[in-house]
Amino acid sequence: MFIVGLTGGIGCGKSAVTDCFAALGVPVIDADVVAREVVEPGQPALREIVEQFGPEVLRADGSLDRVLLREHIFTHPDAKTQLEGILHPRIRAEMRRRLGAFNTPYAIFSIPLLFETGQDRSVDRILVVDCPPELQISRVTRRDHTSEAQTKSIIAAQIERTSRLARADDIIDNSGSLNDLRPIVEQLHQKYLKLAS
Repeated sequence: MFIVGLTGGIGCGKSAVTDCFAALGVPVIDADVVAREVVEPGQPALREIVEQFGPEVLRADGSLDRVLLREHIFTHPDAKTQLEGILHPRIRAEMRRRLGAFNTPYAIFSIPLLFETGQDRSVDRILVVDCPPELQISRVTRRDHTSEAQTKSIIAAQIERTSRLARADDIIDNSGSLNDLRPIVEQLHQKYLKLAS
């Protein structure tokens, strides 16, 4: 199946775009959703995380304490590589497994860290959702109730905007409204149907 890898900086509106594609009947497999599911209680990945980082990464109910783990990773750079070694192969395998359930001309893999994780090599086309940095910052601070400084540090941890745009096959400027977005997605949908056939 033809796979479009969709990515973009935090706050650029990737979810709004994938919602538009989904409304057109296009399967969307979201790496963030899969990442949350592979660490649910009882999953092998959670057991491995506990073995690697200790039982203190669990909440009282046995679920993963994401905040604590995130803080640990920020203060121990090698821990990030260890965690990615546990999660990334499982996330990739599960996304591929889900793809097998669909019989459509193409599907979308929504992967925020598409380039950072090297998954750009496993898709047929790259769609980048973009907006001006000022808009990105205001959207994230409003949505996530974070400070401007926190938001800027999250943006800084992602691949640089110019580099992301340079590696795109298609770009959606998502600085307008949802009404502006729908016809752009519809046009790309027609293009992807042609490419997939």
